[in-house]
Amino acid sequence: MGKADVVVGIQWGDEGKGRIVDYYARDYDIVSRFGGGDNAGHSIRVGERKLALRIVPSGVLQERCELFIGGGTVVSLEGLTAELASLSSIGVDISRIRISDRAHVVFAYHAAADKASEEARGLQAIGTTGRGIGPAYVDKVARSGITFGDLLRKETLADKLRFKGAEGLLPDTLQAVERVRSHIVDGVEYLHGALESGRRVLIEGAQGSLLDVGYGTYPYVTSSHTIAGGACIGLGIGPTAVERVIGVVKAYCTRVGGGPFPSELDDENGERLRVNGAEFGVVTGRPRRCGWFDAVAARYAARVNGLTSAVITKLDVLTGFERLGIVKGYRVGGKPAGFGAVGQPGLEVEVEYVEGWSEDLRTVRRIADLPRTALAYVRRIESILGVPIERVSVGPERSELAS
Repeated sequence: MGKADVVVGIQWGDEGKGRIVDYYARDYDIVSRFGGGDNAGHSIRVGERKLALRIVPSGVLQERCELFIGGGTVVSLEGLTAELASLSSIGVDISRIRISDRAHVVFAYHAAADKASEEARGLQAIGTTGRGIGPAYVDKVARSGITFGDLLRKETLADKLRFKGAEGLLPDTLQAVERVRSHIVDGVEYLHGALESGRRVLIEGAQGSLLDVGYGTYPYVTSSHTIAGGACIGLGIGPTAVERVIGVVKAYCTRVGGGPFPSELDDENGERLRVNGAEFGVVTGRPRRCGWFDAVAARYAARVNGLTSAVITKLDVLTGFERLGIVKGYRVGGKPAGFGAVGQPGLEVEVEYVEGWSEDLRTVRRIADLPRTALAYVRRIESILGVPIERVSVGPERSELAS
């Protein structure tokens, strides 16, 4: 019986999961996505070439891997066909890409509803990408969604579009279906068949744990479960199929859009992190809010995911800072508080400062060979998470990893 390992981001997204999944994928037969939609951009840099993915799993550059988009996702049919065409144009064998019949389709009316909802919220806008992800999940829960399986049944598709008042979309939808028909599979049969034959599956999360609809900073969250437990629901597998949960953690924190962000820096340090780390959204291009590493949030995420190990990304971005802050605690009304207090009025943070480093990290390939203060910073994060650090990224290129 094969086993599955899960890779999740443990902050507010943008932790660098894509390049980590790409690295680990060489040892797996299938890379699967379990949730989210094309609001989740993953980028991989190989030499001077940068590949940005929105829907297809990040193992696409590993030629031996099959790529599976699970039933827990909501996927733009237009976006999927465009991404398949783009990948094919650069020589990727797209016959390796499959999508579950249980995945839901994002239509233009979902995107319109998303944008209208954000405008109606005014100053309380959540900061969605406006791509229709939330409304598509609403339709799924309201039992009025359209699945990729429905796309293969013309009369069913026509009836469902008519119910939504969108029958005018039928001709273009049917044309697009012909471009994805060969990729649609019975997702449960496909994945369980793979596991039962002893194949190894790497499961990729979208967004970050602190954006989980149930356990994130609600209501400033995404519309799906982004924590490791969501992998079981999104792929239709039991928890006993999961062997390892690898958390991806950026060496500092970032957040896009609205919502509380306790460690945020509205000063020159925050701007320096943004510039040094090229902190701009893959999908939207929006500048990310930046802040120090948040130990309270990290411990919380380690717990709700059940991490077995972790990978630190973008350690090199901190090179040159004389000192680095770590948010070690929260207080409300003078009393210690946990992550559940995020968003409460009067929340204060306690920051400890540690010594930085000036050495170039990009040639380091062993964690033990990091400069003294950089290694101390890594060990500090390791102690906060309570799990071993397996890898540390020391540069943006896919090979620049220390182990």
